[in-house]
Amino acid sequence: MKLGLHLDEYSWLPEKGSLADVLSRIAVIADEGGFARLSVTDHVWQTSAHGVESDPMLEAYTTLGFLAATTTTVELLTLVSPVTYRPPGLVAKMVTTLGVLSGGRAMLGLGAGWNEEEATGLGLPFATNRIRFEQLEEALQVCLQMFSESTSAYRGKHYTLASTLNSPMSMPRPKILVGGGGERRTLRLAARYADACNVFGGPSAGHKLQVLREQCQRAERDFNQIEKTAIVPLDPVGPGGTAGLLQRLAVLRDLGFDSVMGAVPGIASISPLETLVAKVLPEVASW
Repeated sequence: MKLGLHLDEYSWLPEKGSLADVLSRIAVIADEGGFARLSVTDHVWQTSAHGVESDPMLEAYTTLGFLAATTTTVELLTLVSPVTYRPPGLVAKMVTTLGVLSGGRAMLGLGAGWNEEEATGLGLPFATNRIRFEQLEEALQVCLQMFSESTSAYRGKHYTLASTLNSPMSMPRPKILVGGGGERRTLRLAARYADACNVFGGPSAGHKLQVLREQCQRAERDFNQIEKTAIVPLDPVGPGGTAGLLQRLAVLRDLGFDSVMGAVPGIASISPLETLVAKVLPEVASW
C-alpha cells in the first residue's frame, strides 16, 4: 500500500515561518520520507469542513508548480479539480506542463465539483448537477485524447476543440484519477475512463469498491486496471496513536485499497509528519 499526503488548509501561524517556507519544508519531508504522492485541494475559498471561507487558500495548480520545484519523487495532483472551473483543454495542458517540468510526476484529479458558493463568489462557471456530470464525462474524453498523439477535433455537447494538439507531451502520460463515491455516475465514469478512483475511507468504503467492480463489468473494463484510493485523516496522535492509525489503514488494505491519501492534523508543527515518516510509512511500505 502507498500513502499520499494531502494538503487542505494553509492557516499556519506566523511563528512557524512564512507560508512558502512551511509549505516547502512539509514537501521536502514528505518527499524524502517516503510518501508516494502529494496532493492539494482545489478550492479558491476555504470550505466549512476545515475553517471559514476567509481562511487562507492557495490556487491549486500554482501551488503544484511550486511543489514540483521543491520535490524530486512524489507524484503531484489535485484531489480533485472541479470540472467546471477550467476548460478541459486548458486543464490537460496545465497537467501536461506539470508532468514535463516535474519529470513525469503529474496526475490529473477530476470530479464534478460541489461548492457553488465559491464558484459564484469568484464568477466561475457552475452548472446544475446533471450538466456537471455530462461535462465531467466530456472532460475525461478530452484529456485522454490530449494525452495521446491525436490532434483530431473533439466535438461534444458542452466542449468543442478544433484540435487536441498538445506539445510537448509528458512521458509517461499523466494518470487520471476520478474523485467521489457517487454510485450511479461518478463510479461509472471512473470505471470507463480513469486510471484511479478516490472515495472516502469510511464505513461504506468496501461497498464503493463493490459498486466499482459492477460498473467495470458493465463497461467491460478490468477492475484490476484501476487503482483504488481512499482518503482518511493521517493522524498519528489521534485514537490509538500510530498503532490505531495502522489498524485503520490495514482495514482499507484488506478491503482492496491500493493507496490512501490523507491530511495530517497540526502539520505545520512538523512533528506529526515526522512521526508518520518514522513509525507509519515503513510499516505500510512492507505490506
